[in-house]
Amino acid sequence: MRPPLLTRALLTAAALTALAACGGQADDGPDRSATKAAVPAPVKKKPVVDGLPGMPPVLDPKDVYAADRPNKLSPVVRDFPSRVYVPNTESDTVSVIDPKTYEVIKTLRVGRQPQHVVPSWDMKTLWVNNDRGNTLTPIDPRTGRTGEPVDVHDPYNLYFTPDGKYAVVMASLDRELVFRDPHTMKRIKTEPVTCYGVNHADFSLDGRYFIVSCEFSGELLKVDTRKMKVIGQQKLPFKGAMPQDVKISPDGKRFYIADMMADGLWILDGDSFAQPSFLHTGKGTHGLYVSRDSREMYVSNRGEGTVSVFDFAQGEVTRKWRLPQGGSPDMGGVSADGKVLWLSGRYDAEVYALDTRTGRQLARIPVGSGPHGLAVYPQPGRYSLGHTGIFR
Repeated sequence: MRPPLLTRALLTAAALTALAACGGQADDGPDRSATKAAVPAPVKKKPVVDGLPGMPPVLDPKDVYAADRPNKLSPVVRDFPSRVYVPNTESDTVSVIDPKTYEVIKTLRVGRQPQHVVPSWDMKTLWVNNDRGNTLTPIDPRTGRTGEPVDVHDPYNLYFTPDGKYAVVMASLDRELVFRDPHTMKRIKTEPVTCYGVNHADFSLDGRYFIVSCEFSGELLKVDTRKMKVIGQQKLPFKGAMPQDVKISPDGKRFYIADMMADGLWILDGDSFAQPSFLHTGKGTHGLYVSRDSREMYVSNRGEGTVSVFDFAQGEVTRKWRLPQGGSPDMGGVSADGKVLWLSGRYDAEVYALDTRTGRQLARIPVGSGPHGLAVYPQPGRYSLGHTGIFR
């Protein structure tokens, strides 16, 4: 007699279970494809800042200077001796100062009318911009020796794109932005400009554009980095404006442009490139240098021998330091530890060292005639954007 249908079903299920338990062929184990969710493909993490392709990633979108903390030296420069390199425009020399002793330890003969000493993108070379000599003189910062000059026409100032792909020569008299190979300095592209006196610049947070000041026509340019093309131009709203140094705010939202005739800072929204606002700082406003904690910016007022301390968070000048016996503070930089501000005395053949906490003058050092864009080296950072030391 056959068992009832329900009983047969139960017996069959029991048998299958027994087979599975004994390792029989009826079932090799649970069907993992059915019981386990499919593993999703790894999601490619999008960078916080969509930077220029090839540019090192932005460390902190709220602070473009995050890599510039006190003594945070790259392995590339860690063993370089600490020096201050001063180009003497009228003497055709570079004075080399030991910052520990505040003494000139060497004088280098370079080309005619050296304007700035500029760290290369890879930070291995210092380039002296011999404007009227139409050359760049390389200095090895490890040994302090000069190399063979490279022919470059009208190199008033020098910058490097954030991806390290190009050097950008500010050819002031030629009225050109010249994009060159960053190592050989071979010309790659020339971008003519209609303004007069292109001289200083800084790059946006994402590196995709940079703002350029035109000293002699009182204008600003906006340049597309990848296309190597001017995409914006405006006249500053001040008769006789003479824009000088350019620096971006730590959060990347504003550019500050020193104006030596308007006696203060133009504050520009680089993205919109709308008309900037203005803040008075002092007579002959010229150079701009960010503190190692990214909280303040030191503003040299060449026409009155002072330095204004601008607070980024407050958006105003909170202190002003006056040089004893006056002076003509121009271009310079901050020491690696952030404790000393170094500035050239353009019309006084001297260099000033100031305590960044108190503004007290630490030294006043005689150098050659017409000292201009001095470089403090080495400095913290991963790579150089040029000028006297803009590091990211």
